Parts: sequence; structure tokens; C-alpha cells
Amino acid sequence: MMTTLPHIPVLRAGLPYASLDVAEIKGVATGEPVVRISQANAGLIKRDLAAIGRAAVALRRFRASDRVAMVKRAGEIFLHDTLPLGDGGAVQTPDDYREQLAATSGLPHALIRRNMQRLGVVFADIDVILRGLSRGLNLDVLDHGFGEQNGVPVSYAVQTDSLGVILPSNSPAVNALWIPAIALGVPVVLKPGREEPWTPWRIIQAMIKAGLPAEAFSLYPTSHEGSAAIIRKCGRVQLFGDDKTVAQYAADPRVEVHGSGRSKILLGDDVVDRWREFLPVLVDSVALNSGRSCINTSAIVVPRHGAAIAEAVARELLTMVPRVPEDPEARLSGFANPAMAEMIDGAITDGLADPGAEDVSARLRAAAGGESGRRVSRDGMNYLLPTIVHCHSFAHPLSNREFLFPYASVVEVPQAEMLDTIGPSLVVTAITEDPAWIPQLLAAPHIDRLNIGPVVTAQVDWSQPHEGNLFEFLYKRRSISVVNAPVAG
Repeated sequence: MMTTLPHIPVLRAGLPYASLDVAEIKGVATGEPVVRISQANAGLIKRDLAAIGRAAVALRRFRASDRVAMVKRAGEIFLHDTLPLGDGGAVQTPDDYREQLAATSGLPHALIRRNMQRLGVVFADIDVILRGLSRGLNLDVLDHGFGEQNGVPVSYAVQTDSLGVILPSNSPAVNALWIPAIALGVPVVLKPGREEPWTPWRIIQAMIKAGLPAEAFSLYPTSHEGSAAIIRKCGRVQLFGDDKTVAQYAADPRVEVHGSGRSKILLGDDVVDRWREFLPVLVDSVALNSGRSCINTSAIVVPRHGAAIAEAVARELLTMVPRVPEDPEARLSGFANPAMAEMIDGAITDGLADPGAEDVSARLRAAAGGESGRRVSRDGMNYLLPTIVHCHSFAHPLSNREFLFPYASVVEVPQAEMLDTIGPSLVVTAITEDPAWIPQLLAAPHIDRLNIGPVVTAQVDWSQPHEGNLFEFLYKRRSISVVNAPVAG
């Protein structure tokens, strides 16, 4: 890791800006400063966004096919190249990136590598992803303004000159959701998570090196007031946050909210007696990416065998313990903010005081002579150990909760009542072969993404949107008639 403390500036339409207001981000384990980050105030952001149209013009000078090719090239650069880090001549290798991100976020290196691989797939398959989002549209139509799709005249009008993105710190791969905007010709205005400026900065540098115009990228480390300015001034916004934060904008059509997913696995009557066959799917759905994603399972809903399933899943997760970040077997992330770990631990403890739920994981750890508590420390890092709670009813306060670590409830609900009980769910994996139940699952409007069969909820098919369609968010189809004018093929 570099010994000189780097400085990450504000990026104002690609131009570095060193602010007088600079935050130092410290290593989670050491408490030593890792990076200095210039902060943007709301007034500066508002002034810049008043002229964001120039960035859109610079990006749209390139044909869509050229933008796609450059995004593909940026993926290889992101994964393998040494890139500028900040504005002081410092550079960052891929190994530097992993070490710096691990230091400030608590993510182990193995998880960072997996997240890099996931981002690499998004870069490499950007053409496939855009075909999926646009339902096979020839992107030349965006260059010309009109053309044909499936033999029918079409025209798409871009709805904004920028996509504002309020990013979290929990997972690097979340940046995959804004990458297609650049290929679609829409500049991005990014507010990075406090502990995770590394990934958006590195992606931006890779895209610029690949030939995309620097003007297309703005990066504003900022306060809540600055975030609010981005939300108000950008024509379209992706907002990541807790339920309270995203609820404020749920009715705003300009804002695509990404809050708690409350993703679930449902086992049907026809397969639940064979539940042991599906145990790997249950465990991976809870634990992949250290349980930090909205597509991780937070509830396993079964018609029977709830206690046995909860114990089996909890037992499989006993080996998921804190390790040094460099350990290739490390799968559990620490918390950059110890107050967050304390708050989550307290919420679960309070929930367990309500009758009708058992922390199965704590019982198994105690029986094995290990930690009975959930919150532990190692080498200065704060961790929450995987927690499986068996709830006797879906009405229990812990049955439909989502937390930022490997947590899931196991609840028994009759199959006939499941769809009316589970509530809005980002992802549902329904393990069943029941020909009468599958049509009901397909018709359920409160399920955003549906897997039928033993599919890990955290498995992503980037050609299918799992939370909003970015193409339809940024572009609006309009009716068009064109006489004696060339039509894009």
C-alpha cells in the first residue's frame, strides 16, 4: 500500500478541484488516515449542475456504438491497469485499490476481488445488457433520434442531461447500476459513500483512459445538504439508502429508489420435504457478499420443517467468522462504523425480547463453546456474526427485517398464504414445481424479480433489470412519423 497519503479531489465535469474543506478517511482497523478527500458544498454543486448540459453534448458527440466499445475497453483497464489516484501525481494499481478499499470499508480482499469480477462482467457485457434493457433496440436509433425496431418506426427522447447517483459504502458492485448510463449517452453525477470513494474514482479513471470524455464524470464527496442538491438538480437520480431516506422520494418519478430489498426464498409444499437438497442455495443466498446486498435473502419462508431448516442453515454459517482481510477464506465483512454494528445488534436483541423467536445461531455457537454474542471484534475491526432467527409467525418483528450482514429469519407460513403474507420483495426465489402455484407467483405484482427453481437470490443476470430499467428511466419512447428522411437501421 502507498505510504504517501493520497488526495482525491472533487471532479467538476472532469476537472479536479481541491476544496478547502477536506475530510480524512481513516483505516477501520488501524485508525490511521488512508486518504484525504475534498468536500463539495451544496452551492458549488448547484452552480455546476446549471451547466451540466455541456457535459451531455461532449458525451453524445460519440456514436452509441463507440461509447459501448469504450466502456468495454474501460473494463479491462479497471481490472488490470495502473491509474491516476487523486490530483497529486499518485497512482493506484489493482492491488493498491484492494488494499485501500479493504482498509476503509472493512471488506476482505476476497470479497473485493469478487466484486471486481462482477463489475468486469458488466463492462464486458455492456452490449448484451443494453440489448436486454432496450428490448433489442439498435442503438443507432439513439444517434439519429428515430429508426425502426421489429419493423415498427420508433423514436426515443432522452429525459435528462445527467444521472445523479447517491452511492452507499456497502458494496463496490453497486456501481454497476450506473455504468450503462455512460454507454447510453447520459453523464453521471456521483456522490460516493463516505468510506468508499475508491470504486467510483477508479471506474471514472478507467473510462477516461478508454477514451470517454472527462466532462461526462462529476464526483462530489459531500454532506446530506450536497446530496439533496444533486437529487433536486439532476433530471434523473438513483438513490441508495435506508427505508427512511428513500421513503422521502418514493413518489418522485425522477428518483429511482434503492432501499431494503427484503428478498426471500419460498419453499413449496411439493419440495419442502426435500429441503436438504436446497441447503447450499439457502446458505449462499444469505451469505454471499457477506450479506450486504439488497438481493441477499433476509427471510426463508416454508410451510413446515422451519426449526430444522433454521438449524441447518445456521450450522453451515458457523465457519463464517472474522479473519484477517488478506485471508483468501475471509467471507465476513467488518463494519467501518462501529456504531452501525452496535445499532444492528441492539435492534436484533430488542426483537428477540418479543416472544416467538429464537436466535438459532447463538444457541449453536454457545453449544460449540464459541462466541454466544453476535457482536465481536478482531484486530481493531467490528463484526456481526451470521445470525439465523427462527420466527414462529410472520407477524414477529424480526421475520421481515433486513440487516447489513448475513441475517435471515426462517418462518413457517402455509403455501396458500405466502404470497399474501410476504409483502414487497425485490427478489423471490420460489423453489417449486407446482403447476398450480407457479402462475400465481408469476402474477404477483409485489415481486420485482422472480426465480422459479433453486436459484440463489444474490445471483444477477445483468441483461435483466432487477430493480428498475435504466433505459426506460433515462429515455422515453414517443410516437413519430417521418416523411422522406433517412431512417436508422
